[in-house]
Amino acid sequence: MYYRRIGELRIDRDIKQIEVAKYLGVEQGTYSGYESGRIRIPVEKVVMLAKFYHVTVDYLLGLSDKPQ
Repeated sequence: MYYRRIGELRIDRDIKQIEVAKYLGVEQGTYSGYESGRIRIPVEKVVMLAKFYHVTVDYLLGLSDKPQ
């Protein structure tokens, strides 16, 4: 599931949730909900996350195991 990937990407890059939340224009609690799977990520935020992490949307969604 894609929420696992966004958490892994963030941790691998040693980035705090608050930093990603600011980039997305959401509260840290909302972003935490994205990572835990409690809150569905809007499509536009998925695209923003793909750009932020320099990976494909397919990778984030678990449709591909290739980040690029």
